Amino acid sequence: MTALADAWNVIAEFEQNLDRAMEEVFDTMMGVHCAPAGDAAEAAGQTVSAVIGLAGAMTGTVVFHGPRAAALNICSRLTGVESPEVDATVRDALGEVGNMVAGAWKGYDPDLASRCLLTTPTVVVGERYEVFSRKAAIRFDRAYRFDEHVCSVTVSCQRAG
Repeated sequence: MTALADAWNVIAEFEQNLDRAMEEVFDTMMGVHCAPAGDAAEAAGQTVSAVIGLAGAMTGTVVFHGPRAAALNICSRLTGVESPEVDATVRDALGEVGNMVAGAWKGYDPDLASRCLLTTPTVVVGERYEVFSRKAAIRFDRAYRFDEHVCSVTVSCQRAG
């Protein structure tokens, strides 16, 4: 098998694990079905991103993105608190969901489960911003739909060593 074919197989496996992680976290923690949505349109207006770093056997980032309305819905479902704006509770909720998704995703790979650590989430709120990560061997974006909302996850990583 060629190096390119190996890379595609790893990405396909990581995408399947991410799909499982999103469904598990959204179903268990928020009681809502979450499934892949194809491509996500770029969100207009305010967006919220939770950036979780990977260290150890895998280095890089997992970034959970959502438009304002999705962030408010996630917060309400997770905490039972309805916030009219993106406040500290919403930021904390998005950071926690991003952390749970990243943890569940790495947990499906036995090597990563025991040898890859997660950083504390960094949450970014604003309009028209980009989250950059250093160039990595593996990078993919996945969009997900829950209720009438769409959110996305970007994984940018490489095995250490």
